Amino acid sequence: MKKALYWFSYDLRLQDNCSLASLVKLADQISFVYVIDPKWFSSDNYGHKQVGAHRWHLIYQSLQQFNTQLREHGHQLHILYGRAEQVIVSLVKENKIDLLGHAQQVGIYEQSQWQWVQQSLPQVGFVSHWDSTLFSPNQLTLSEENLASFSKFRKSVEKASIDPYETTAISLESLPQPLQIMDAATANTLSADVYGKTEHHNGRFKGGELYAIEHVIAYFESDRPSCYKTTRNALDGWDNSTKMSHFLALGNLSARQLWHHLKRYESRYGANESTYWIGFELLWREYFQWLALQLGTQLYRFQGGAEHEPVTQYFEDRFIQWCEGNTLYPLVNACMKELNSTGYMSNRGRQIVASCLVNELGIDWRFGAAYFQQQLIDHDVASNWGNWQYIAGVGADPRGGRHFNIEKQTQQYDPDGHYINKWQVEE
Repeated sequence: MKKALYWFSYDLRLQDNCSLASLVKLADQISFVYVIDPKWFSSDNYGHKQVGAHRWHLIYQSLQQFNTQLREHGHQLHILYGRAEQVIVSLVKENKIDLLGHAQQVGIYEQSQWQWVQQSLPQVGFVSHWDSTLFSPNQLTLSEENLASFSKFRKSVEKASIDPYETTAISLESLPQPLQIMDAATANTLSADVYGKTEHHNGRFKGGELYAIEHVIAYFESDRPSCYKTTRNALDGWDNSTKMSHFLALGNLSARQLWHHLKRYESRYGANESTYWIGFELLWREYFQWLALQLGTQLYRFQGGAEHEPVTQYFEDRFIQWCEGNTLYPLVNACMKELNSTGYMSNRGRQIVASCLVNELGIDWRFGAAYFQQQLIDHDVASNWGNWQYIAGVGADPRGGRHFNIEKQTQQYDPDGHYINKWQVEE
């Protein structure tokens, strides 16, 4: 009688979850857990939290919906509180678990956490697959040369004509029997009110696998994919981009699921430059995932992979003004106020404000990356820190950084001032 425990993290979904699907096949009894780590809410990341109010709201919403899904099939999600690796090890030992499942992570610290758990449980069987990308490692040529720039990576993938591996399905009706676990740590479960009201305002964004599936279906039943390239750089507007990045970041949706929906749309309605560009953006995300794995701790280094350190430092007053949207640049202020109010900012806006922090304000890029990590509902460690290195000129950009002319960007993307006025930014 094999007793199994599945530890969810950035894979809050039941479908197309390779690690979970493999564990289910091996288990006679199973229990599901999610651990809320107190370090997420301590301001030790360049003065910022790892998980801010907006993202916490969507995580909590995802957990609630997830638990509802499981309860419909006789299971439940045990939500525990504590240092994740210690909680899991204690839980496995107390309940004499035979098999432990957990998705492999891209972040170096998350990888170290999982390694510590494995080393602490030598008698346990582990089920863990790479599950956050379009492709598996054996499908790609992950040489230092191919990862030197996005263009090289993209061309190597497109030249090889490889397809993402197929999605995996789990029959919820045939899950193993529920395993009742001793989870004394549940008594310390963190309240949803860690940031105050759980009805925290972040517009139309929702968290949860069912919401993700509903959104993907609605998007690809519309004509929006066929005009994505012409609208994707807009600063505002719900329909101008896919609005799927937070589902990917939370793990409510896999990149493979999105890719296969895109290909079905193309086979039904035809491919064009816009549908290609959705896949192009997924390849950008893919690139940063594999690059982060290669870089390890270098992803967080001030100098990154550059020959010299950036000529920037930390200026507290300037940084606070940037965070609060009180700089000399109305467009930057509008973007930051939207971020602070909703947890979201357009891709174009992110590039503009990052360039401003580094080039106009002369501030160490890591403080901006940490603030984004705290504020964004769609924070992904690889994409966020990789993009910040890219802008700062210490990452994978062969041009040595990107400096956006804010006045020109304002004229191009907000010529009538509608976006700036919407966020009530004073000139």
